[in-house]
Amino acid sequence: MTENRNLTASIVLFNKDYQMLHETIECFLKIEKYNTKLYLIDNSKRNSFQGKFQNDKIEYQGSEKNIGFGKGHNLILDKIKTHSDFHLILNPDVTFSETIIDQLIDELEKDQELALVAPKVLFPNGEFQHSCRRYPSLSEMFFRRLPIFNGLSKSIIDRGIYADKDLSQPFYAEYLTGCFHLYKTEDLLELKGFDHRYFLYMEDIDICRKIDEAGKKKLYYPKVEIFHVLKQGSTKNIKLFLRHTISMIKYFYKWSLK
Repeated sequence: MTENRNLTASIVLFNKDYQMLHETIECFLKIEKYNTKLYLIDNSKRNSFQGKFQNDKIEYQGSEKNIGFGKGHNLILDKIKTHSDFHLILNPDVTFSETIIDQLIDELEKDQELALVAPKVLFPNGEFQHSCRRYPSLSEMFFRRLPIFNGLSKSIIDRGIYADKDLSQPFYAEYLTGCFHLYKTEDLLELKGFDHRYFLYMEDIDICRKIDEAGKKKLYYPKVEIFHVLKQGSTKNIKLFLRHTISMIKYFYKWSLK
């Protein structure tokens, strides 16, 4: 059943750590049970990663400027129309065992209404990362960025991270963070990928809302796991903080009109 399946993946690059990226790429290249193709979309101004990875299963595309996360991934949607059954949106700071792909694809194939599946996510030290969440409210996002209010906002934050659920068991989450999204390619194409109005941040939440609109589902599947660095740049860099804030405004405005 799986040997003739086509699995594609895309990674958007921008001044990323080469060694970390190499480890992520190696994880994908170890997948042997499927026909695989990895697209590297380079948002660096000087096409910094051109020629760095020579492999028949890798296709490089330089954008010559930083066009953002979602638009970068969308660049290759036309290329996967005819030769992809499943597509993986992958961050350049993720490591995983190739054996998890089988189980995730099995879940996608079990349910015609399931468009997206994502695994449990851990920090490199093994600590649990809250990668499945309820759709955020304005108050939750405000409190999460101002730790001084943690005591007052615990119930709001707990609700957002599904503190009331057994996170060791699979369930249909409202949204799954975008470091590792495995889609049925036909569903991703029907969604037209990510919304270009977001340059960075909120794209993963937005596409999960689009999946809801399409009448499809998203599965959090913690029976398998990956490791993700999660640098949380917007909490440390004023430029990224402003980008995050702008994306939040766009997100809440867009979905308030629905």
